[in-house]
Amino acid sequence: MSDTPEDEADARAEGARDVVVPLRVYKAVTVFSTLFAVVFVLAGFVLLDTATNRATAEVSEIDPVLAILGLGLLVGGSAVYAFSTRFRTEGMGKSKDESDESSDNG
Repeated sequence: MSDTPEDEADARAEGARDVVVPLRVYKAVTVFSTLFAVVFVLAGFVLLDTATNRATAEVSEIDPVLAILGLGLLVGGSAVYAFSTRFRTEGMGKSKDESDESSDNG
């Protein structure tokens, strides 16, 4: 357990951002989440393109169901990718907020 309240607060803050997993799990999460994110985003653009007839359709001719589904897939792909970046292995460095290096550039 931590010795000081500051250490406990740091541990809670780190736990809220990062999930430490074994290397094998990290690789699987990275590969499949990136694959799903790319497929979702591409499918979202295809559906959005179909719904708007390659962005040439009048507003009254747009298929709202396909358009909303396309936007949903775009957001879903982005969310999958964003949440997959929370995973790290034990050997990976800490986030830049917790590094021991100074932030001056000169």
